[in-house]
Amino acid sequence: MQGDWVDHSTTVTMFGSKTSSSDHKGTVRRRAERDIVAFGIAIAAILMFVGTGGSVLPKIMRSWLYNENGPDYLLVNALLLNIALILFGLRRYRELMAEIEDRREAEELAKQLAETDPLTGCLNRRSIAPATDALIAEHRDGHGAVAFLMIDLDNFKQVNDLYGHKVGDQLLKATAQRMRDALPPHGLLSRLGGDEFACVVPYDARTPDRVDQIADELIDRISRPHNFDNVPIETTISVGIATTCRIGGDADSDRSLGEKLLHRADIAMYNAKKQGKNRYSWFEATMETELRFRSEMESGIRLGIQNGEFVPYYEQQIDIESGEIVGFEMLARWHSPDHGVVNPNIFIPIAEELGLISAMSEQLIGIALEDAKEWANDLTLSVNISPVQMRDPWFAQKLLKLLVEHNFPPHRLEIEITESCLHENIGQVRSMITSLKNQGVRISLDDFGTGYSSLAQLRSLPFDRLKIDRSFVGELNAEDANEKLINAIIALGDGLDLPITAEGIEDGKILQALRGKGAMKGQGYLYGRPEEALAVRDRLAALGLLKGENETSQTGDTTEAGDLPGQRQA
Repeated sequence: MQGDWVDHSTTVTMFGSKTSSSDHKGTVRRRAERDIVAFGIAIAAILMFVGTGGSVLPKIMRSWLYNENGPDYLLVNALLLNIALILFGLRRYRELMAEIEDRREAEELAKQLAETDPLTGCLNRRSIAPATDALIAEHRDGHGAVAFLMIDLDNFKQVNDLYGHKVGDQLLKATAQRMRDALPPHGLLSRLGGDEFACVVPYDARTPDRVDQIADELIDRISRPHNFDNVPIETTISVGIATTCRIGGDADSDRSLGEKLLHRADIAMYNAKKQGKNRYSWFEATMETELRFRSEMESGIRLGIQNGEFVPYYEQQIDIESGEIVGFEMLARWHSPDHGVVNPNIFIPIAEELGLISAMSEQLIGIALEDAKEWANDLTLSVNISPVQMRDPWFAQKLLKLLVEHNFPPHRLEIEITESCLHENIGQVRSMITSLKNQGVRISLDDFGTGYSSLAQLRSLPFDRLKIDRSFVGELNAEDANEKLINAIIALGDGLDLPITAEGIEDGKILQALRGKGAMKGQGYLYGRPEEALAVRDRLAALGLLKGENETSQTGDTTEAGDLPGQRQA
């Protein structure tokens, strides 16, 4: 945590200038030497005063009382000098004691500032691990155990953005106080930075439910409404829990137990957030494994984009009635040197969270456009677009630029967007779709039926096609298959003059159920698995469907229903 970091290489003077630590140490050493000299002078003066005063003072008294001859003036002057030196030594001693006290207080203040958070008065990230180690050592005997609770305020950034940092700071202080009230007497409270807190509590290992009770109480107390300057604020927390009872062996022997607990509780806290926030989660070893895998995926994706490890695969799209190939849908695959061929369900969500999906998608689309240029002119290329890309106001321009760079006909490209895109910024989505449509690009609404698109949106947005989600199509394979939903979607498409594509055609039974429901495209493993560009090219070459070849040649006669007939048999 930057705020807790102290640079010991320099010391700031009261005038704001900086001196090196070696200069400061030299100054302190010289001052100490002067103090020793002054103290030695004072001791010598006291000894001289005792010796001189023993002979001079009686003579002075007798001269005052009996008018006898006074002492030698030289001895009197020596005595006065001794007195002056003694006064000087005492004054310097008092100054030295005051300086030592000031230095002690300054050191205590510096220690306090180094160990505590200035906003909330809690311990900070630097001090919580040593304090946890001390608490663990204190409760090591018998059934004593220590639980580390990592706490993060949910959506705290929104509070800062909406109401300002002043209200945000008030919320942090109020939250810290509510945590103090919920902790047992010997518990520790720390603000680790930002909106992250940590609570460390001792408990009896025979009653682990006590930790659950504390977590529940923290969640309940902090979720109660706040009111700052007539601004009502409600917040929730996510809590991760790790305990010494479950610490076990750890390959990282350099870490203290306090640091290990902090690390594991942090992992558990992010698991609680992933589960929906406003809850707590106990650390499990599998969480760390998943986190390590996630970290490897993130690093691999970054390098994979740079090294061109992401390649397009193509899934056939077939005219259901004729069985002819009418196009391909591009699907991303990752040829990872460490993990082999990785499914997009694994790396796409990570790439979206990292903000890398646009770069990856543009790279893949560029490759796919080059591949599809070799296909027959009436074969289309479909490309899935992430909702993250639809948030980019320049997405349409970027896509059109790719078409120009690769000299690819816009009417052969079909982009597929999901229903979830329609609810984030309908105005921006409409503008993008219209811009692409004006250039000849076709637009499909993907996974239709799984979202919440309304009829008004379907009428207002210029879609060219509806794609029925594979989950609905797959139900046609059941013994008691209900075709009413499929029929309703097809009827809706007919009413809106939108052609239909059915995804997930896995076997002949599903194909037979779809035949006779009107003209539509189909795709699925019945027609073959997604293939790389070279395999697709070989397939199209065998069918005479590469550009420049005889695209109208017949390769076979019509076969019985249920087969895949025609010149473009898949």
